[in-house]
Amino acid sequence: MTDWGQNLATMRRNAPLVQNITNYVAMNVMANVMLAAGASPAMVHAEEEVAEFAGFTPALTINIGTLSGAWVRSMLLAAKTASARGTPWVLDPVAAGATTFRRETAAALVALKPTVIRGNASEILALSGAGAAGKGVDAADAVGQAEAGARTLARATGSVVAVTGAVDFVTDGTRAFHIANGHATMPLVTALGCSLTGIVGAFLVGQPPLEATVAALAYYGLAGECAAATAKGPGSFATAFVDALANLTPAEVSARARVTQA
Repeated sequence: MTDWGQNLATMRRNAPLVQNITNYVAMNVMANVMLAAGASPAMVHAEEEVAEFAGFTPALTINIGTLSGAWVRSMLLAAKTASARGTPWVLDPVAAGATTFRRETAAALVALKPTVIRGNASEILALSGAGAAGKGVDAADAVGQAEAGARTLARATGSVVAVTGAVDFVTDGTRAFHIANGHATMPLVTALGCSLTGIVGAFLVGQPPLEATVAALAYYGLAGECAAATAKGPGSFATAFVDALANLTPAEVSARARVTQA
């Protein structure tokens, strides 16, 4: 049985600097979430410096939530640098199937071999070439509907693919896990999904991608469960969630992670 809390302990020992090219909505929330977890976030997206920064940071995350031409150029520069260096990086393909611009951007980034692709079921279905119902940032498909597509996408890209939802599914194309930690309030707080991408990036540093991703999702979901125990609504939940990320111990994650092989 895997001791998932040890992945959290390793991440905190590493205290990794993570370069995040994320959307305007998520920046502040994501930075606070990552600091609480024990990582060091850097919101670096200017075209003039992204490649240089990606040349020394130990992890990169890219979220396509608020696209523009300049941001796409920055994303591609950073991803190319990370791939060339063997730096782990995470792609969050927000609403990947919604528009031609998003489909083309997501495809170009997938071609640069992200270490992990993390999205909701509709986004993963869109990337895998299957039909998806989602048109915005919210999933209109269930996680179970995307599991076969996730396996196909993982085998085609060499990436670990994480489909997040009520019960998460993570696969490298061969092995797969379900993660049942989490709480229904989490989707009601803006940018918690985007912020998870940063946590996955932090866990990847110096750790096997599949196990690191599973552990990150279990830890994050467990923080949601802890927050829900005291919160009175989405506002107090957001504060309690950041506190839970800071206060959870590796031993608690090991004891309470609800992870099963799929």
